[in-house]
Amino acid sequence: MPIILSKSRFVAGGQCLKRLYLQVHQPELATQSNGADDAIMEQGREVGLLARRLFSGGIEVDGSVSLEQAIRITKELLTNPEVPAIFEGAFRDQGLVVKTDVLQRKGNRWRLVEVKSTTDLKEHHAQDVAVQSYVVSRSGVDLSSVWLAHVNRDYVLAGDTVDPRQFFLFRNLTGRAQSLQPTVALQLRSQFRALGMPSPPDVAPGPHCTNPVVCEFFNHCNPPQPEDYIGYLPRLHASALEQLKEMGVKSMRDIPADFELTDFQRRVCTAMQTGQPWYSAELQAEFQSLRYPLLFMDFETVNPAIPRFPGMRPYDHLPFQWSLHVQQEPGGTSEHFEFLAEGTSDPRQAFVSSLCQAVGESGSIVVYNQQFESQRLWELAGWLPEYAERIRAIQRRLWDLLPVVRSHVYHPAFGGSFSLKAVLPALVPEMSYEGMDVANGQAAGLAWEAMISGKSTEAERQAKRKALLEYCGQDTLALIRLLEALQSCCNT
Repeated sequence: MPIILSKSRFVAGGQCLKRLYLQVHQPELATQSNGADDAIMEQGREVGLLARRLFSGGIEVDGSVSLEQAIRITKELLTNPEVPAIFEGAFRDQGLVVKTDVLQRKGNRWRLVEVKSTTDLKEHHAQDVAVQSYVVSRSGVDLSSVWLAHVNRDYVLAGDTVDPRQFFLFRNLTGRAQSLQPTVALQLRSQFRALGMPSPPDVAPGPHCTNPVVCEFFNHCNPPQPEDYIGYLPRLHASALEQLKEMGVKSMRDIPADFELTDFQRRVCTAMQTGQPWYSAELQAEFQSLRYPLLFMDFETVNPAIPRFPGMRPYDHLPFQWSLHVQQEPGGTSEHFEFLAEGTSDPRQAFVSSLCQAVGESGSIVVYNQQFESQRLWELAGWLPEYAERIRAIQRRLWDLLPVVRSHVYHPAFGGSFSLKAVLPALVPEMSYEGMDVANGQAAGLAWEAMISGKSTEAERQAKRKALLEYCGQDTLALIRLLEALQSCCNT
């Protein structure tokens, strides 16, 4: 069977020929897509549907029909002067197939519009529209212009309905698409030549593995390295990494003593070489600013492309859950408070009002990565100005554990990361997220969306609710245990 390249495969080949080869010949080597990948695709679909409202009377080519039927239907719509726009028009040329988001009739000519859910123009978007322009033009369609429609991050939802005229920004890419036509032709020949090879092209791993997207074959081409691998050394410049590789050094344990590293990087190497964690002499002083009662706080949010409630912009974070553990005195038991929005109505006021009541007016509020919680609080103050004073008071009480760990602690098991998920099991090994139905913030957002969607059974909804409460509560309990572990190190 002859190989047919879709637009997505062509773009994948532009990122890496080996990625394209594996997509076509060895797709089983790919990492299985997860719920986050599906959510991103669904979000893109929703943005695309919103864009169609700008082209009244447009007709969609049924995506469930065969490719041959889709191409035939597209041709019929092109020749029908009563059709003002075509959605998902299908075209094929030289073994390359594309489906266009929008073709808008302009007299006897057509305007091609590609819709993206990003908030700005990306470099690879030009290649995306260029390949569409190439195939559509060679299929006999007279294109007057080529455009990209992307999300306007500054759009603010004023009522209950999104205005697509303000939601989208349009970029004219006609000139860039035309200038890339020879490149498209060359790439197409190169890709078919690579696909005819008996084995994948020999492409070494590099920045292209994650740019413009993380390749689904990343794990195949970049197998896990030992925990002492030099690539895990935090903030190591690419040139320094290459220099070490040229010296034959693969382990942090083998980095020469005279090799130029920062003081921080040298501490990491020492921890790996000795197998012992490092704690600075100044660690204990960091805790002197803590004021009891201690309140350990964590938020969960989603950031939809299409804003849902008045005052929100595309990709604004919508907080839907918080957890709070309160410890009245050192070593004392803690009391747990929590909030979880369980419906489709705007959760922001209930979120902030319940939080203000729970945190009271005294005590340090311990978080991990203060920037996230503080930014969410700042946004809530903007949406709900009647709470602004109380929110600012909460912000003044925030105490961030992340910079304390980053500046004063390193454990060999951190693996170069200071995320809570890396730090916690190293310093508090009895605590783990293993086996939890919701085990990270991304999964929490997906679980909440599923819980409120109305598409789940009551049993499924209750299971999601239970998993969300367990996860967020685990995060704040983890902060207690982590703080205790650090304080204990200072006393030994």
